Amino acid sequence: MIRVRSKNVLLVAPSDFAVELLPNNKLFRHISATSNIFPSIHELRPNLVIFDYDHLVKDIEKVLRRINTNPAYSKMKICCYKSSAHTPTDSLLKALGVDHIFYPEDFKESAENKHVTSILSNLIEAPIVNLLARVSH
Repeated sequence: MIRVRSKNVLLVAPSDFAVELLPNNKLFRHISATSNIFPSIHELRPNLVIFDYDHLVKDIEKVLRRINTNPAYSKMKICCYKSSAHTPTDSLLKALGVDHIFYPEDFKESAENKHVTSILSNLIEAPIVNLLARVSH
């Protein structure tokens, strides 16, 4: 079950997800094909796009550059889920317009990570985080 606070959300990941719409959600869409990203963005006009980096590793740079060059996409928040941290790649993703990068370690309960958890909770709720963590396995 995914519970998302943003009104329109597009998730680009390889596996299926159970979706529960909240009263403040208009639409949540999951796609897995790279060729469907921009038609879905055009149709859905999402507030938040979540990319699974491991799924789009070949095409992520091209997709992000296309999103950044189009002023119609300027209000979208872009998040990227990665199975592991890699500083040069993460820096490139940030430079290409990714607002937040999530790792499996970020979602493990610990006292020192409460700040990260509070930041992430502003974007998405805990069930989506658990499902994204399962995508990498």
